[in-house]
Amino acid sequence: MVSELVIDVQPNAISIAVLEDKKLVEFQKEAQNISFTVGDIYLGRIKKIMPGLNAAFVDVGYSKEAFLHYQDLSANFNRFDAFLKAALADKKKVPSINKFANIPDIVKDGQISERLKVGDEVLVQITKEPISTKGPRLTAEISFAGRFLVAMPFGDKVLVSTKIKSGEERMRLKQLIQSIKPKNFSIIVRTSAEGVKVAELDAELHSLVKRWDDNIPKLFKAKPPVLIYQETGRIVALLRDIFNLSFESIHVNDDTVAVEIRDYLSAVSPERTKIVNVYKGDQPIFDNYALTKQIKSAFGKYVVFKSGAYLIIEHTEAMHVIDVNSGNRARTGTNQELNAYEVNLAAAEEIARQLRLRDMGGIIVIDFIDMHDNANRQKLCDQMRIFMENDRAKHNILQISKFGLMQITRQRVRPVIDFNTSEVCPTCLGKGEIKSSILFTDEIEEKITEVVKIRKIGKFKLYVHPYIAAYICKGIFSLKWKWRFQYSFGITIIPDQSLGFLQYKIFDTDRNELDF
Repeated sequence: MVSELVIDVQPNAISIAVLEDKKLVEFQKEAQNISFTVGDIYLGRIKKIMPGLNAAFVDVGYSKEAFLHYQDLSANFNRFDAFLKAALADKKKVPSINKFANIPDIVKDGQISERLKVGDEVLVQITKEPISTKGPRLTAEISFAGRFLVAMPFGDKVLVSTKIKSGEERMRLKQLIQSIKPKNFSIIVRTSAEGVKVAELDAELHSLVKRWDDNIPKLFKAKPPVLIYQETGRIVALLRDIFNLSFESIHVNDDTVAVEIRDYLSAVSPERTKIVNVYKGDQPIFDNYALTKQIKSAFGKYVVFKSGAYLIIEHTEAMHVIDVNSGNRARTGTNQELNAYEVNLAAAEEIARQLRLRDMGGIIVIDFIDMHDNANRQKLCDQMRIFMENDRAKHNILQISKFGLMQITRQRVRPVIDFNTSEVCPTCLGKGEIKSSILFTDEIEEKITEVVKIRKIGKFKLYVHPYIAAYICKGIFSLKWKWRFQYSFGITIIPDQSLGFLQYKIFDTDRNELDF
């Protein structure tokens, strides 16, 4: 399997697409102005204590107060709390983490009101981004994640991923980390550490501990709510979690982001820095790698997957519901049970892809086509588990019920990606009436006149729908050449599949969109 990463950097958003054998399997889109990211550490202030929920609401600077449950305080909370109070009391010297090693753990079934009160300052980390009407979810168990290891201050344990099955390898990693880890740091060994040499693990461990040492002094100047540590950018964080030797190429259309990616790769896998390619083409990068069509076909309410069969995907506040329909497939074949099993099997593969693609989390209920043979039901469950093996999110798959329903729980840390792939007419705004489309090129020509004669910009790119681009460029005496001779030879016409039929955009040579 060949993996590729395609990154589209725009002034207002960054889109990241992961391809496996040219097929889109993961997609993330993030506005550039979003400040809350999983892994960020804040000094917050307790706003409310909720004894009934055994939780507290914390002000970390978000419009909705963040949620901190007692179970998320961590066993080491007393040590964190004592360290924080010492740091805030004496702002001239960073307290040593070793001074707080002997403070006992908190009890598992305690009450949050026994540990916190309104107005207290607390060091917390984002574990879930704001979703719908809810604020961020927090933990007081601070951790710093790397590619191979996760470091947690104020502990003294070494835990090895259960996905590493070899007992010999688990023992090697545990003994190795025990010998090199600093005092009063717990370390989690990730699955990707299997077979990794001690030098690489030691280098990463030092970099993780350095994050703690470099950011804790910020507490001296801190006044809550304030950001203490910002997690690596979304692009590098995604790379850290999914990067492996199967990556053949990384394509990005921004030089700055390309440098950021190369810097990361040079630290973890220097020989792989050459796979980073900066895309310089005029065509949008997602169009160039055939991603725009895949995104529009994959994110709708209806998803066609094989021989006319399709899924209907509905999102509610509490859960996601997926209905499997055989469509035209029901008209072919005489063996109803076999036909149902084949459709369900193909649907299971597509659903596993959709869960990763949309980052769907919480409870997912799948209504498969009824099968009467228990052996087929069991085979479908087994195959579903195989299809979801590459899913990095924690998940649990239950057996198909007697009603033909499969329930899946999947970890959710950020809002589900859900696009409305139907397009409202950009000209009439859904009213149903537009001015004559034959006048559209006249409107574009007016804007070109303004750009060239009023704004004095001689070189620019005009992005239009592919059908419009074909019309403008058609023939020897095309509109494109007419405009070039009349206004400027610096006009470039670019087809853009993401635009509506009568939409257009104009960008200058610095990739700034011209506002009309």
